[in-house]
Amino acid sequence: MQSSVEVLRGDVPGTEYRFKVLRFGPADIAGPSAYLQAALHGDELPGVAALHYLIPRLKLAEREGRLAGRVTVVPFANPIGSGQVFFGEHLGRFAFGSRTNFNRDFPLLPSDDTSGLPGDEAPLPVEKRLKARLVKLALGHDLVLDLHCDSEGLSYLYIPKPLWPHMADLASCLGSEAVLVWDGGSDGAFEEAALSPLVSLPQDSPEWARRAVTTVEFRGQVDVAPETAEADADGLYRFLVARGTIVDAAVAPPAPYAGLAVPLENVEMTYAPTGGAILYHVRPGDRVRAGDLLCEILTAPGEPGGAHEVRAAQDGLILTRRSHRMTTPGDDLLKLLGTRRSTTAKPGALES
Repeated sequence: MQSSVEVLRGDVPGTEYRFKVLRFGPADIAGPSAYLQAALHGDELPGVAALHYLIPRLKLAEREGRLAGRVTVVPFANPIGSGQVFFGEHLGRFAFGSRTNFNRDFPLLPSDDTSGLPGDEAPLPVEKRLKARLVKLALGHDLVLDLHCDSEGLSYLYIPKPLWPHMADLASCLGSEAVLVWDGGSDGAFEEAALSPLVSLPQDSPEWARRAVTTVEFRGQVDVAPETAEADADGLYRFLVARGTIVDAAVAPPAPYAGLAVPLENVEMTYAPTGGAILYHVRPGDRVRAGDLLCEILTAPGEPGGAHEVRAAQDGLILTRRSHRMTTPGDDLLKLLGTRRSTTAKPGALES
């Protein structure tokens, strides 16, 4: 294993940011290469925990000569967001300076040539230089996995349409309970940046079958435990074996994927009609029918009309819900995977 540290100049004199990059296998090894990063949203840590258990297995495979392709791992991909603590609360989703989601506005390139991306000397905010650096690290790999989590939720994947169902093996290996298949754009998310050099390929190109690009959502933010982390690492390892990056005869091929796969436009984003305290009547994994009560928003507890009901727009599966219990008008409350297109579906990412 080769360990190096990437350094980013801060936006004011006397500051800088650092993050570690781990590389396994020689650069010229011929097998499928893989890039895995975690904590792009600095307060989403299940992926970090999974990599803690995966890295020793990568070291062992390297020592035993079982690496067929190079592997690059970035355990903490966002040192800016990882350090954003406000009055004791870790807030790693949006950059404090620009209020931009750290997983938006990545550069979208037509090829794997990253020579035109800005370097650390460019007169740009550090968050933009970080995004350029991550794209430089990721492009050129065959398998690109961006490890995230939701607020509270099931384990699920975002997968670009040209890569589905070719990537059903990853969903099976990780035990994902749902796959959201997206088409078009995702507001420049890292996943879209990794896909960008491939978009000119025809749909029937054999290249799609050997590639993987995805955002992995490892359940919820508090699901950081040895048991789940080790299980997630096992799934990642099985996938790398299945794709030929690692050789391990003891690992069986993945079973057919048995979970849901739905178009992104079938996701019902359910919003708070008013501010107040949330009383959820459902949890991730529940099946609901149209009209079922999902939650109540309490504005005047115990008084007539003081509880505002939020009901299901259609039949489906509760995929996620927010972990906070005080909401404001228009706030995202939950994601419901429906059986038809949502009437509120819109292009781009589901959430800000």
